[in-house]
Amino acid sequence: MGDGRWRRTGRALIGVVAVWAVSTLTMLALAGILPDFQLQSDDGDTVTRTAFTAAWGAGAFGLLSALVWPVLVRALLIVPALVLGALVFFLNGSLLLIALRLIPDGRGTADPETAVVVAAVMSAVASATSTALAVRDDDAYRRRLSRLADRRRRRRRSGTPGGADRGRGGPPGIVFVQLDGVGHDVLRQAAADGVMPTVAGLLADEAGHGLTPWSTDWSSQTGASQLGILHGSNFDVPAFRWYEKETGTVMVSSRPASALELQRRAIARTRDGGLLTVDGASRGNLFGGGADQLALVLSMAARRGKGRRSRAGYFAYFSDPANAVRTALSFVAEVGREIGQSTRARIRKESPRVKRGGLYPFIRAFATVVERDVVVSAVIGDMFAGRTAVYADLVAYDEVAHHSGPHSRDAAKVLTRLDRSLGLIAKIAEQAPRTYRIVLLSDHGQSPGETFAGKYGLTLKDLVRAGCGLPVPRSAQRTRSASEARDAVRIALHRPVDEQETERSARPSEPVVLASGNLGLLSFPDIEGRASREQLDSRHPALLGTLADHPGVGFLLVRSEEHGSVVLGSGGAEVPVAELTDGEGPLAVFGEGAAEAVRRTDTFPHVADVMVNSMYDPVTGRVHAFEEQIGSHGGLGGEQSRPFLLWPRTLADPMDAMAAEGGTPARIPVGAETVHRILARWLRELSGPQVPLQPAGFTGAARVDMPFPGTDEELLDGSGVVPGPRGEGA
Repeated sequence: MGDGRWRRTGRALIGVVAVWAVSTLTMLALAGILPDFQLQSDDGDTVTRTAFTAAWGAGAFGLLSALVWPVLVRALLIVPALVLGALVFFLNGSLLLIALRLIPDGRGTADPETAVVVAAVMSAVASATSTALAVRDDDAYRRRLSRLADRRRRRRRSGTPGGADRGRGGPPGIVFVQLDGVGHDVLRQAAADGVMPTVAGLLADEAGHGLTPWSTDWSSQTGASQLGILHGSNFDVPAFRWYEKETGTVMVSSRPASALELQRRAIARTRDGGLLTVDGASRGNLFGGGADQLALVLSMAARRGKGRRSRAGYFAYFSDPANAVRTALSFVAEVGREIGQSTRARIRKESPRVKRGGLYPFIRAFATVVERDVVVSAVIGDMFAGRTAVYADLVAYDEVAHHSGPHSRDAAKVLTRLDRSLGLIAKIAEQAPRTYRIVLLSDHGQSPGETFAGKYGLTLKDLVRAGCGLPVPRSAQRTRSASEARDAVRIALHRPVDEQETERSARPSEPVVLASGNLGLLSFPDIEGRASREQLDSRHPALLGTLADHPGVGFLLVRSEEHGSVVLGSGGAEVPVAELTDGEGPLAVFGEGAAEAVRRTDTFPHVADVMVNSMYDPVTGRVHAFEEQIGSHGGLGGEQSRPFLLWPRTLADPMDAMAAEGGTPARIPVGAETVHRILARWLRELSGPQVPLQPAGFTGAARVDMPFPGTDEELLDGSGVVPGPRGEGA
């Protein structure tokens, strides 16, 4: 054994002894504080004897945790993911009771409730100690990384591309972190105000990093943008939700079956598995992107019989009791924070404001704490394993901004916590077995404004029914708000997700009215194919005029038998789609690229019979959402259409990359498909041209037999779980 190996063995032994000693001291302190936790006999013991008892108990508890936890986690894959967070405390307490029974002479005793508390504290302290030692020991990181990489190579002896040189001298990898809903202007302002110091540091280094906005498609929402970014095509995705007449189905981007179908359609159209097909990992996304390594990917939850594996990221994370303790405390704190913030908003009578009661505090806590911690931990694991490409979505800001406003103090605080996570990822990248380029981007922004119902006293559905001469409720009914986090919570809890929306009418003769932020969609099920303006005028003469002249509506898109598709505006304005021009007519205030965005959507097979975009005030930047949201996205108007792309300048400038890929000249990248080409170009720059992964039997229709995460299983087979985000406590 060489001197280097002896030194490593010595440091590892010192680390074990240090953790054991700290655990022993923690157990002694808890025995002195908690009346129902005892380490002495009834007659009392000497200090030496008590210390020996504590050391024995701490050692037995640590050994049981190391040996039993991996087995328990595998056995608990049938348990709903979020239930595991609570179950961990009970199981951890049970392990402590067993450890106390192993102490000679029965000197260790504790009530079951006390055992849960003691076990949680000891797990957290032991994890913090081992993590602190590892952070200060680069060799410890590298040894762990080497074990993960060796295990992964053994599992992938089939010759999968991308598993070549893992040393820091080899080709760099790339991590794409999507800050969901963070607009370009919001990011810049947060950096300037000190809200996001990590991002501010990147922006200050103009020679090292570049920042540019990009323009979304008409449908400025995660379903369309992320599908285009990851799979290279978002064709025929007109909104967050839409009605398909031929099947009578309401497609919803955040529903597993819909997401899986959209992914299948994109792959069939592009004949490409996706951005992440070469040694990639997809974390917390709606779509897989062709990655073999998947965790918390919504489209995978639709796979019957295997859906539990799509939640494996939760189990990999919560299998460490310390992670469960930290995240649970932060979860409770976030619920309390939301209740306090919403109460303050009501007392101050802030306007605009939407209801934030019911389950929303828990949904917010899930998005801003649980999903953040699990996704960041998974990304760290991917860098430890030396993967080539990782794409992760952090949804925290988007969820809070919907209900508190994109420029609110509540949303700013979420940005600060996300910035800490970015700082952690950047720090871990310095210790990874290969060099990493970290790219930040967003899928859309958010535009502020009072809801349509709050401003005018009726919903879009009410207005449509009135225009059709149908009965309208006396009071405005709430329109259910789109929420990726809400559906993710239901999946994590094994709750069924209804694929059919309640907005669908029971009467075929009545219109289906759907909302996607400030974009509304009207479909008439009893009219075969796309309804024409002439058909609608014949059936409902007042409908189109009622909508076009309403002050809360910006413009309509409808097909005309005589003139082709036309855009209608107030005062009888009518412009054929082929003649649309930015800055003129009904699109005058919607900015550059609006005309082309409308023209493209008009070609979609599933474009609605009538597409309704809300008004937009270019002075205030406000729109009116057709859902219960005071920060919205989904249509045209303001910041929602201007997400950002922040990249290291060691990669090609996006405009140069776009030109190299044959893109049309533009001032900024336009459309999610263009962003896909830019990211793909960067991957090729770093790794060289590689053959996309296509499983046996792949026909371009779907990756139905794609393997599930290797990452999470690697972390669960005895090597330990990657530490979760630190510095993010309650």
